[in-house]
Amino acid sequence: MTELHELTALEQAAAVRAGEVAPADLVRHYLARIERLNDRYGAFVTVTADQAIAQAEAMTGATAADEAPTPLSGVPTAIKDLTPTAGVPTSYGSRAYAGHVPDRDAHVVTLLRRGGMISLGKTNTPEFGLCCYTDNDVAGPARNPWDRARGAGGSSGGAAAAVALGLAPVAHGSDGGGSIRIPASSCGLFGLKTSRGRISPGPDAADVSGLAVQGPLARTVRDAAAMLDLMAVPMPGDPHWAPPLPAGETFLGHAGREPGRLRIGRYAVPAAPGIDVDPACVEAWEHASRVLEGLGHEVEDIPTPFGPEVSDFFVTVWGVQSLGHAVDAEESLRPVTRAWRAYGRRIDGASFAAAVGGMQRAARASIEATARYDAVLTPTLAALPQPVEYFDEKHADPLDNLRRQSAFSAFTSVYNMTGQPVANLPLHRAEGGLPVGVSLVGRPAGEAGLLALCAQVEAADPWDGHRPPEW
Repeated sequence: MTELHELTALEQAAAVRAGEVAPADLVRHYLARIERLNDRYGAFVTVTADQAIAQAEAMTGATAADEAPTPLSGVPTAIKDLTPTAGVPTSYGSRAYAGHVPDRDAHVVTLLRRGGMISLGKTNTPEFGLCCYTDNDVAGPARNPWDRARGAGGSSGGAAAAVALGLAPVAHGSDGGGSIRIPASSCGLFGLKTSRGRISPGPDAADVSGLAVQGPLARTVRDAAAMLDLMAVPMPGDPHWAPPLPAGETFLGHAGREPGRLRIGRYAVPAAPGIDVDPACVEAWEHASRVLEGLGHEVEDIPTPFGPEVSDFFVTVWGVQSLGHAVDAEESLRPVTRAWRAYGRRIDGASFAAAVGGMQRAARASIEATARYDAVLTPTLAALPQPVEYFDEKHADPLDNLRRQSAFSAFTSVYNMTGQPVANLPLHRAEGGLPVGVSLVGRPAGEAGLLALCAQVEAADPWDGHRPPEW
């Protein structure tokens, strides 16, 4: 008999609509799995069992009968611990915010609840989401479901571990420099970094650089598209706006369309010089190229569309943004967080403005250079998932840690600069079964076409049948 967590999110919602399973049954099933596995993998920081059961039970009563269901009504999910959730501890991965309980939801949390999804709790994240691995002094590391000795990636590492382990069917993530794509690649999931302005950061979040966005982590393209439909509703006053779909269209609908014959550029050399790309990551990229060519698409090599200067732009902006959380005692923070914040304080206004302007010019140049392509293919990471100790902060020089992070995630942050949508596809496995992802970059604000292409690739080379050992 198929267990509930083996169903996709859309299949679970269909079972709820058909009366074959109650939302409370789904919630209790996932809570039991969280109780059994979470201590071993560090996916959740906070589990909101009572609230989830209460919400699920309310959906089965007469009150719910008057509400039009969405494609994901009654399905559990989880919210990243960087995202405020009213009445639920939200630590931002930091001891400095232990016990912090927001008094109102982020807009995306409201939208998911309004769409009938039920949050099981808050997922693990590095302190303030600053790192490409997930470890903190609140909950410890998020471990890779395929190999507990390795990390789950970051900063949405807890979300990715939860979905890959079957602790939630889909999860909310955010991405300021690769934080959805990195853990999606590490844990073998489909992860979508959305376009700038596609999902509102409101009402409280601010990001003057436009780097950070939110998006779904899922096992399938269609599950991610359905979740995106719920999240992609703007708030008045949002600083960035991605054009909405035409009336009557959905991202889930586009995930069922044929994309047509496309022209796809590809490169596998990072913008930053001197970085060696692991042969397994290159093989994943070659494998994806063969799949795309087999589907009739034209795939051709292109030069890396960014210069080496983009690394300095990103580091400058990231250093300033690390100061976004007020902290009473800097000594309570982790060493890498303190290093970022110390660097950020040394940057004057003119230098910050120059870096933001440099990012914008580099983004324009890249988009112009690749405008004749419908998508661009790159490796997601330059290395395989690393042992948890590889990014140790207690005994290592923070600068060495930052260099290791830069080399590991060498392909990702440039597309936070351009604001384009990017999807990680878990098409490949290295020796021992470790997932190795590739990234497809869509046109600006082009999630619809990107999802159609990704769904076509998934149908040609399915990945959902791969399961980690403790699935």
